Amino acid sequence: MSQDAVTIRVLAVDDHPLLREGIVALLADETDVTLVGEAADGREAVEQFRRLRPDVTLMDLQMPHLNGVEATITIRAEFPDARIVVLTTYTGDVQVPLALKAGASGYLLKSGIRTELLSTIRAVHAGRKVLSPEITFAVASHAASDGLVPSETRILRLIADGLSNKQIAVRLSITEEAVKGQVKNILSKLDARDRTHAAVIGLRNGLI
Repeated sequence: MSQDAVTIRVLAVDDHPLLREGIVALLADETDVTLVGEAADGREAVEQFRRLRPDVTLMDLQMPHLNGVEATITIRAEFPDARIVVLTTYTGDVQVPLALKAGASGYLLKSGIRTELLSTIRAVHAGRKVLSPEITFAVASHAASDGLVPSETRILRLIADGLSNKQIAVRLSITEEAVKGQVKNILSKLDARDRTHAAVIGLRNGLI
């Protein structure tokens, strides 16, 4: 079998150039893994995926224009067999279950890239799902909830912008009662004391 036949083609997506440079350095000496492209945001990630059709995509969660979960959903809708490893900084990131539900094959903390990235890429390429040990508990702790659904995330963003329930209802063309119901769900899912606390949690965990 030729080397080309066994080479795993990787797309690296992160808005921090230094992290992408670190991935380039890690892959430089590998004979079975090669970096075929880079992207700095979710929108560019989708475009690059369509063009390059990589075997494994390394996807940051917190990015401008389109976050990692949204980019993963978009890519997987077009390419159901896409293998995506989601990267995050936070052990308690509430987007863990959202990323997995979106179809991510692997999930890795950025602090573990140096020691775990290559084995994760190879395992995901082989068809296995991979979670770094540090976040296995985070996934389990969120198992009872799928996280915020898109409509709840939209309302949380408007809360963070300072809008009242009535203003949100007008903005989204729904009833104020419907907004109140969704706010109640948001507070419950985020274990937040009030609207302000929910907004702070959302910002801290990269939900908004």
